[in-house]
Amino acid sequence: MATSSDRRDFLFWSGAAGAALIASSAQAATAENKAKPKAEEEDVFEISMVEDLMREHGLLGRVLLIYDEAANRIEDQKDVRPDSLADAARVVRSYLEDCHEKLEEELVFARLKKAGKLVDVVEVLTAQHKAGRKLTDVTLRLANAQSLKRADDRRRLSDALRLYSQMFRPHVAREDSALFPTFEDVVSADEYAALGEQFAKKEQQLLGADGFAKSIDKIVAIEKSLGIYDLAQFTPRVD
Repeated sequence: MATSSDRRDFLFWSGAAGAALIASSAQAATAENKAKPKAEEEDVFEISMVEDLMREHGLLGRVLLIYDEAANRIEDQKDVRPDSLADAARVVRSYLEDCHEKLEEELVFARLKKAGKLVDVVEVLTAQHKAGRKLTDVTLRLANAQSLKRADDRRRLSDALRLYSQMFRPHVAREDSALFPTFEDVVSADEYAALGEQFAKKEQQLLGADGFAKSIDKIVAIEKSLGIYDLAQFTPRVD
């Protein structure tokens, strides 16, 4: 028969063995995590489809800042680099119109209409996408040295830039604050995840794996050429 001393020894050594096993497991898990490739670790931080759309709205916001600055310079009879303005319009065409807006209409707008949610808003947003493409056509046609020498073309170009900016500021604000939250309410978690994969795959097919990063790099270069890259310059002096 085991004595009290035997039982105490058993419990002591059992506890010690258990602690050693836990420590060993923790060390193994740490080693395994360190051995994981970086890409696998980054998968944990993948953003959702709506977060991706809103991030692209941030890209658009920076384009609108470029458009506003270019319009100011045109109207003040100051020099504007037509190649920089044309580059900004090409980002709008290739990324925001041919990719972002297309996927937005296919994956978000269509499901809201099917659910009978914000149908009138969706119709307006779709019409604004179409109007934006026409304004981009004007910008691409007139953003060149020859057109900037003609007063009528300068006015048309400035008008196109102003109209685009005036339309898309409220456009993205309504999407971010009303449309996207409603969309997240009308789709299930499984459908939302599936749509996110579909969105990422189509975006990669259209723009490549680093399409967003390349577009940002182009916009940064344009901001620097216009002298509007430094964020501090937009901070007002408040007494």
